[in-house]
Amino acid sequence: MSVSFKQIRYFVAAAELGRIGQAAVALNVSQSAVTAAIQQLEALFGARLLERTPSGVTVTLEGSRFLSQGRQILAAVAEAVHSPHVSGDSILGTVRVGVTYTVAGYFLPRHQMRFQANFPGVTLELFEAPRDVLEQALVDGVLDIAVLLASNLRDEARIASEILTRSPRRLWLAPGHPLTSANRVRLADIAKHPYVMLTVDEAELTALRYWRAAELDPRTIFRTSSVEAVRSMVAGGMGISVLSDLIYRPWSLDGQRIETRIIEDDVPSMDVGLAWRREAALGSATEAFRNFMRFAVTGVGVGRAASAGEGTGAAGKPSVFQMPPPV
Repeated sequence: MSVSFKQIRYFVAAAELGRIGQAAVALNVSQSAVTAAIQQLEALFGARLLERTPSGVTVTLEGSRFLSQGRQILAAVAEAVHSPHVSGDSILGTVRVGVTYTVAGYFLPRHQMRFQANFPGVTLELFEAPRDVLEQALVDGVLDIAVLLASNLRDEARIASEILTRSPRRLWLAPGHPLTSANRVRLADIAKHPYVMLTVDEAELTALRYWRAAELDPRTIFRTSSVEAVRSMVAGGMGISVLSDLIYRPWSLDGQRIETRIIEDDVPSMDVGLAWRREAALGSATEAFRNFMRFAVTGVGVGRAASAGEGTGAAGKPSVFQMPPPV
């Protein structure tokens, strides 16, 4: 048996949305069809790709690896389907794009390179800044669009947004740590051990929200804005941390290994998304960038807009990036 395009689409949708039911609605198919496709993939891989949790499903380590490859496959097929009909050469202009630290370092570059290859007439001007600064710049019209941690957005009255990808948070720990004996852990277990707290992109504020919801506090021994510092300290056995799959790498800079474990409690995912001024009339270059990002990341449609029409461009016409119906 071989992997089908449909199986990949269904798995990516379920992994991104975090719920089988929501994936089925987005794909316009039954829940049983999505479940069957994922089970077939797991049988082929001989490993679990998704784990069920009280709030839906979360991607396993094997699933995370396949998710990255699946996105690339879907995006490559999309380009092949649409390139004969749509020429990026005809779109000209400059797009002022705001990005946060995590997006700039771990998410945007690969998509930026592919966008610029497909739209040579569009110049992307990137500006890195904290979330609150980017929000104000969007409202003031200084930026056209931003790629940031959408789960941290505050000014929803004036800023529209949509999620591109949801990255599960897991426990990071060294191979010899006592908690490696379990496949799944709880925050109560984590709270007993020294903890390294990442602070960049409001990571500490986000972490404390779910810690306090569980009526617990981490035993924080060190706070840092450096992901690499967290990685090195965890790999060296100095502490553990809860961080997202988006920034996970199995090795520290000095070559020590880092493992992950699923967290049983309801820990929110880190959601990367697009944001723009709610009343703004996006130019053709900005609209091209927004549609490209929607399609390149999800591979199952043109995004899950919070305020824009599903599957449509600014004028309500079908987007040139929209996928054909599922088969």
